[in-house]
Amino acid sequence: MSNASTMGSSKMTLSPVLKKDSAKIPLVRQYLRIALRWRFVILGAIVGCLLLGVIVTLLMTPKFTAVTTIEISRETNQIATIGDRQGEVNPNDQEFYQTQYGLLRADSLAERVAGSLQLADKPEFFEMFGHKMEGDAFVRVNNRFRPAGRPDRIRAAGSILLDHVSVSPTRLSRLVDIRVTTPNAELSAKIANAWTANFIQASLERRYQATSYARTFLEGRLEQLRRRLEESERQLVGYASNQRIINLPAQSGSDTGGRSVERSIVADDLAALNAALAQATAERIEAGARSQQGQGASAEALRDTTLSSLRERRATLAAEYQRLMTQFEPEYPSARAVQAQIQQIDRSITREEARISSNVSGQYQASINREQALRGQVEQLKNNLLDQRRRSIQYNIFQRDVDTNRQLYDGLLQRYKEIGVAGGIGVNNVSIVDPAAVPDGPSSPRLLLNMALALVAGLALGALIVFLLEQADETIADPADLERRFGLPLLGSVPRTSGGASPRDALLDRKSSLVDAYLAIQTNLGFTTEHGVPRSLAVTSTRPSEGKSTSALALATMLSRAQKRVILVDGDMRSPSVHHLAGFPNNAGLSNYLAGQDNVDDLIVPMSGFDFSVMLAGPIPPNAAELLTGGRLGILIERLLTQYDHVVIDSPPVMGLADAPLIASRVEGVAYVVESHGIRASLVQNGLSRLDIGGVHLLGGIITKLEPRKGHYGYDYGYSYGRDDGTIAIDSRT
Repeated sequence: MSNASTMGSSKMTLSPVLKKDSAKIPLVRQYLRIALRWRFVILGAIVGCLLLGVIVTLLMTPKFTAVTTIEISRETNQIATIGDRQGEVNPNDQEFYQTQYGLLRADSLAERVAGSLQLADKPEFFEMFGHKMEGDAFVRVNNRFRPAGRPDRIRAAGSILLDHVSVSPTRLSRLVDIRVTTPNAELSAKIANAWTANFIQASLERRYQATSYARTFLEGRLEQLRRRLEESERQLVGYASNQRIINLPAQSGSDTGGRSVERSIVADDLAALNAALAQATAERIEAGARSQQGQGASAEALRDTTLSSLRERRATLAAEYQRLMTQFEPEYPSARAVQAQIQQIDRSITREEARISSNVSGQYQASINREQALRGQVEQLKNNLLDQRRRSIQYNIFQRDVDTNRQLYDGLLQRYKEIGVAGGIGVNNVSIVDPAAVPDGPSSPRLLLNMALALVAGLALGALIVFLLEQADETIADPADLERRFGLPLLGSVPRTSGGASPRDALLDRKSSLVDAYLAIQTNLGFTTEHGVPRSLAVTSTRPSEGKSTSALALATMLSRAQKRVILVDGDMRSPSVHHLAGFPNNAGLSNYLAGQDNVDDLIVPMSGFDFSVMLAGPIPPNAAELLTGGRLGILIERLLTQYDHVVIDSPPVMGLADAPLIASRVEGVAYVVESHGIRASLVQNGLSRLDIGGVHLLGGIITKLEPRKGHYGYDYGYSYGRDDGTIAIDSRT
């Protein structure tokens, strides 16, 4: 078979079984294996933390926690509701509650509590929290500061209280828990209750101080507005007096600005005269109409009582005269007397009618004169009113200034009265729900909680140590690392031999775990090409002593037991080792052929105890790489393949030498041997990179010297082979 055909057939896709072997392990399972591998480290960290937790718990000073529950209302409970207050709080405004929580943790409140309980004068209080008194002063244990005097001690006591007081709002409610933790149960309850009481008192004082400041401010503003109002009124009165502007107060009503309307005397007179003029004009028109139509005298005559009585008397006398004429002659004395009376009455009626007619003409003339007089007075008042309006422009300016100042003064005075009423009422929006009681037992230390925390800390510490160890350990510990780190399929895992048995003896024992492991590797090699196990393959490693020679020997053994004609070639001409396994002196071999000897049969010897042949490395040449650069190695492989089914070459290590890439380029594929827990991953990566640069086809990797119980791989990579001496081997899943 030619080398080209061999390489072409070796690049076939890996079988599903081999892909299954090289599949990645789930991340959780990988972490579990790491934990099992370092289980003693993790257990040691946990035990150490638990012991430390117990010691710390026993050494801790018992502390007692007292709790006071208060309610903080969103709005102030006002006893007297007064208008629109700036201090009212929006129910949805969380800034109000955050402000209250901040006030509960204020330094001023802590110092107030310390002062009310006289803690600054109690040395035992400072000593309880790790301070010591020195006369009138105290110092911390670490000597960080030295307060002296009562004010400084109060500030120091307040700082201590703040370190031991916590404010815990209850979610979705207006309740707040104030927790005080000290080494003394009674002191904790006393501080908690004093904290609440002083907070309520401080809230009231802040509110009173706010109204007091407002009252003082309003008093000053009221005085300014009062003087301004008096000055504007003086200007108004002085101007009205100089300009002779006299206005009467309005009886009712106001203008659109809410200001009272004043009535001008000239305007009132003009309105009255204008009404009288209209009446006079109407009377004059009526009188003129009567005079022109002649109806005036008749109507006046009808209304005159004297004329009416004369006409009634004449009618009576006329009736009497007619009655007498029925009996007597006109010359009759009685008739003549009645006739004389009638004539006299007619003369009287004529005179009365003339008088009445003269009166109608006089009334018409009088109405004309009266209308003209009123019209003149109205015109004069119009001129006076226009003149007064011109003079009232500045007057109105002064009047508006007076009205504005009066409104400001009245509004500010009303506000001042409201604040005075509100400031005198004790209003509070904080109430105590549950006062603090003396704790029955200590709140800390809590053994179970400390043990749980120590357990968590131990797990975290153990995980950290394992992480650091894993980062520092670059060796290949898990067979799956070949696929995960390097993308190299796993051919199989070989256990470490125990009991001092040599690899040769282990291979001769068909029941040994080593035989089972290499049988699995042979099986997996059968899936790497289309025609089964590659006919020519090389076995190499990164550095010496990783088990590549043993693997080459074992593969040749397994193939020969499968009824294949196999030859093992020792390609490591720098440090040969196969002759030790074969039991022959290394007098002739590969180096002889590469140097020019053509008789291949003289260079092949049988392997004692095994059913295959061996070509030893031969005498060590001065430069093995120069022999391999020629084409004789490829010719040798082709000649050997005509006589044997498989050629297995024990190749030199990759690192530091050019031999391995040269040999690998002449074979169908390369099996890469990696020692478990024996070589850094970076070196393996460098070796694989060198082979990859040379275009070498890697069949897969073989993990050697594996200790499965140490790594806790279980059945993920194969079965467990038990023996009396405890030897375990793991093969790949097939």
